[in-house]
Amino acid sequence: MRRLLLALAACAALPALADDHPEWTQPVAPHAIFANTYYVGTKGLSSILVTSPQGHVLIDVPMNDAIAAQVEANIRTLGFKPEDIRLILNSHPHFDHAGGIAKLAKDTGAPVRTTAATAKAMLLGGRDPDDPQFGEAAAYTALKARGDIVDGTVVSVGPLRLTAHITPGHTPGGTAWTWRSCEGASCKDIAFVDSLFAFSSDSYRYSAHPAFVSAYRKTFERVAALPCDLLITPHPEQGEGETCKSYAAAGAKRLDEKLASEKKAH
Repeated sequence: MRRLLLALAACAALPALADDHPEWTQPVAPHAIFANTYYVGTKGLSSILVTSPQGHVLIDVPMNDAIAAQVEANIRTLGFKPEDIRLILNSHPHFDHAGGIAKLAKDTGAPVRTTAATAKAMLLGGRDPDDPQFGEAAAYTALKARGDIVDGTVVSVGPLRLTAHITPGHTPGGTAWTWRSCEGASCKDIAFVDSLFAFSSDSYRYSAHPAFVSAYRKTFERVAALPCDLLITPHPEQGEGETCKSYAAAGAKRLDEKLASEKKAH
């Protein structure tokens, strides 16, 4: 738990840490996570490819066009074609997880499907005034996404079925995705769970938004209850050795600490 909290804290000040964390742009060999689920991101930022003979789904494209090109190269290294991506999804619309989506969407022609709140943020290039990190989170190339994802939406590509679980908190439109991957007779429920860390710009106070805090607490309950044989997180080190339940508990602890610090400051 302590290691997870430290990893969450390390991802707080996003614009500054883009320079401080070279692993966010450091190449890493693409590899199978389990069965038809593959890691195609950088050492420090996840991008997940779920494949089928009828086309693929990609979740998150970090940073910028250069990293998007790196993701495309990773996909080719695994023997797949970026042109066969039929759908692009997102965990949350900060630059370190969405900054390269515009290029992948242009290169592949694949639609981007998100929650309405995330679609709004993407259209603003990450400059969403409803984001707790507004004013500090870095901007990126604006793009138009279909804002049609709600809690329980099942997206399909060929035999692939991925289910959306809305997880507001880190951003208003955060989303976890679950699916089932099988290798022979062995199957696992895989959960790609959004960042749960409560971090804000200096001008934002969670305690001034009780409805948002209430939704955030429901996020922890929702994540803890996910089908989750295997946890994947946007920053891969956050999920190492964790379950969905322990990951949710760490997020809840951080939110409590944030609210306590706000109360103490006033």
